[in-house]
Amino acid sequence: MPLIPPHLRSPGPDNPFPGIWVLKRRLGQEIPHRLGSNEGLDMPHRALREHFGDAMVEHVYCYGDAEALGVRERLSKTQGFDLDSLLVDAGCDSLLALVLRATAPTGSTVVSSAGTYPTFGYFAKGQGCRLIEVDYEETAEHLAPDIDALIRAAHDEQAQLVYLANPDNPTGYVHPKQSVERLRRELPQDCWLLLDEAYHDFRDDAADPAFARALPGVIRCRTMSKAHGLAGLRIGYAIAEPEVIELLMKVRIHYAVSTLTLAAAEVVLDAPDETRTHIEGVLKRRDRLTRHFRELGADVLPSATNFIGIRLKDADLAKQVHADLLNDGKLIARPAHPALGHVLRITAVADALEPGRLARLERAVTEGL
Repeated sequence: MPLIPPHLRSPGPDNPFPGIWVLKRRLGQEIPHRLGSNEGLDMPHRALREHFGDAMVEHVYCYGDAEALGVRERLSKTQGFDLDSLLVDAGCDSLLALVLRATAPTGSTVVSSAGTYPTFGYFAKGQGCRLIEVDYEETAEHLAPDIDALIRAAHDEQAQLVYLANPDNPTGYVHPKQSVERLRRELPQDCWLLLDEAYHDFRDDAADPAFARALPGVIRCRTMSKAHGLAGLRIGYAIAEPEVIELLMKVRIHYAVSTLTLAAAEVVLDAPDETRTHIEGVLKRRDRLTRHFRELGADVLPSATNFIGIRLKDADLAKQVHADLLNDGKLIARPAHPALGHVLRITAVADALEPGRLARLERAVTEGL
């Protein structure tokens, strides 16, 4: 058999998100209350239901458009992107892997925050990159990726790429665009900045025209899994200068996005009112969850996403609450990284607001148990 690269001979990296189907099989039980996966579970999808019936079959015969022109045209029209600054691929995760493949060959040093979205580190290690993680900035008011620490590490470690999730997952913190611009400006000139903007649609200034511009030395990745409710169909897009898009296309899987997925995305993008209504509903539920837990005395982190993060007094309590809820068929999220083990994340879906649904967490907040 072919030789296995040295960095893949030892155990790991392990998939940080095996998914609910694998988790159910491991537990040997159903998980009816899906409160931590951050999908657009409350999206009614009237447009898709009206558009697809038996017609869905017509989308399975041929390969899709490798350039996803229809989707890119709609994104360009509705959000003001330059058509040539967009690349569509199979979700934000696929885009993170694609960017690493194109910009950070085996042996390169990459930098991220310790405890941020772990799939980036998973892909970086799998590619044989040297991963440097810097601590979050934690204060009484927030838990945020530390911009200054990322800049220092990039210089000290001669990094080829720096990763920042903005808004952050799992804390929900959002850096203003001025902070991100400073980050890019103060990084080494030969260092890429990879911005994971999976939760961009939920930030207050999401419609700012400045976000439609491609930035030199920056590759931004977004998804249609959250605000558009298409997690199961796997589609997202990158925003970068046209010459960078051309670079990414050289290492991209040609037909990573299915014909059906492209067609569904076009239908959803043609129904922007439904998406806007969905986002408004998410924000209302997020605010209700925030108020509810703060009234109980919880330390709810500020969030610009479709979830809230709650800091408990320590990682042991968070681990116990997470396990107790899961045993009761209620899945919320707890970061695997020790640095953020005291945080629990709850998706702002209607199910999370049902009285008593999160009673175990409420008791932990009020009684510290």
